[in-house]
Amino acid sequence: MPTNSASPDGGPKFVFVTGGVMSGLGKGITAASTGRLLENAGFDVTAVKIDPYLNVDAGTMNPYQHGEVYVLNDGGEVDLDLGNYERFLDEDMSFDQNITTGKLYKNVIEKERAGDYLGKTVQIIPHITDDIKRRIREAAAGHDVCLIEVGGTVGDIEGGPYYEAIRQFTHEENEEDVLLAHVTLVPFSKNGEQKTKPTQHSVKELRSIGLQPDIVVGRCEEKLDPDTKEKIALFCDVPREAVFSNPDVEDIYHVPLVVEEEGLDEHVMERLDIEDAAQPAAERAGWWRDVVTREKSGTVKVALVGKYALEDAYLSIHEALKHAGLEHGVEVEVLWVDAEEMANTHQRRVREADAIVVPGGFGTRGTREKIDAARYARENEVPYLGLCLGFQMAVIEYARNVLGLEGAHSTEMVPETPHPVIGLLPEQYDVEDLGGTMRLGAHATEIQPGTLAAELYGESCTERHRHRYEVNPEYIDDLEAEGLRFSGRANNRMEVLELDDHPFFFGTQFHPEFRSRPGRASPPFVGLLDAAIEKEPTETTEVEV
Repeated sequence: MPTNSASPDGGPKFVFVTGGVMSGLGKGITAASTGRLLENAGFDVTAVKIDPYLNVDAGTMNPYQHGEVYVLNDGGEVDLDLGNYERFLDEDMSFDQNITTGKLYKNVIEKERAGDYLGKTVQIIPHITDDIKRRIREAAAGHDVCLIEVGGTVGDIEGGPYYEAIRQFTHEENEEDVLLAHVTLVPFSKNGEQKTKPTQHSVKELRSIGLQPDIVVGRCEEKLDPDTKEKIALFCDVPREAVFSNPDVEDIYHVPLVVEEEGLDEHVMERLDIEDAAQPAAERAGWWRDVVTREKSGTVKVALVGKYALEDAYLSIHEALKHAGLEHGVEVEVLWVDAEEMANTHQRRVREADAIVVPGGFGTRGTREKIDAARYARENEVPYLGLCLGFQMAVIEYARNVLGLEGAHSTEMVPETPHPVIGLLPEQYDVEDLGGTMRLGAHATEIQPGTLAAELYGESCTERHRHRYEVNPEYIDDLEAEGLRFSGRANNRMEVLELDDHPFFFGTQFHPEFRSRPGRASPPFVGLLDAAIEKEPTETTEVEV
């Protein structure tokens, strides 16, 4: 961290990142990459993600619409972009760093009901916009630089109050303390020409609400041509040196390297008047480049057996596998397995895999096939990692096929099961609201010495949770008597399971994927790849699916 403050008056600098043309362009990765480079230069960087939807949090949202629900240490259920910020910045975020319209309106209305506004008419301006600015400043306090990503695209009706708040913000702060970066799409025409018209229209929309970008970042298949940069600079009224390329790359962790070559970090530091506080270029942290460009030899195939046929639904698991691959110097090929298709074409992917992961989830869809995947891994000595629901599926499978408890299940899926080996958490019995009411966030687990869990974690671990159901204490003694070891516990709660006579059969009630980082891979994922790399081909046992 710099010895002198990044800002002359001792306050933080603010970088707002907006997007145009279409959503999903990579605003978050662009912002996170900028933050990574600023941290390499010695600055303390944090981030805020603005989601204009009316949900209070992301906890009840369908992964098909919004990707995975990411869980923070404090139990906040947030947008997956917060996960990217944690992975790129290597900083634990808080629920206060995710601003939603639902959260804003809920707070303002509660204050109105309490009489805090003293009879004033409560309006979007100033009450909502003031609350937006307050939250940003509070999140930025104590840091050198705060990145604020505005979800959606400029012109969306939901984003209006946020853009107005940013406009006010630019007037209230010193000019050198606020920077606005606008990320747009620069597509190719059929004749191979890079087209700037979408960018021009997007910036025009931004300027119509009183905001002029300081930087334009063009998302494109290839780097922007010099002529394309000149045209964007001319028609968007920004300096030529303030137009940057963010082309497609094979791995998102290479984006900081690409935009560094473009000089984005140097321009940001110069524009924010903090270049003198930065570490000299030769002394900047280089560990990120060393980790993400590490040479790889060999490929490990991992079958991910889930019910959502899209990567974003299991993004953190995919990234955790990648981090473990970086640590081992191998490429991880994720074989996406639709649980409901296992009986058909997708069963082949399970049999091709060097390891199997069954992720978390809710509901009955695909549970039979997940149980079958756990059985296949157990009986054929295929390395297995069960996460949350995958942990519970392994318990159910063992109860059925080793203890002989026919019909054993979870009361989540089969309330009248004759053997409820998985049941509702006691504190959940009287819960009616679904949002924010699960067992959430970081909780400590004590590890049994002399176990695989102890090899991976040591004496204890603190990992993040998101569940309503747990192993039924009435079945623990019977399960352990037959060889299923619960090697990690939180008081009377079973947190980790393993099998002694298996190369790697490991399950966690918690979600270790949420704390995995490049250069600091999650222990269970490292252990899974350890076993997969050492695994020798064996004769497999048929499992009926």
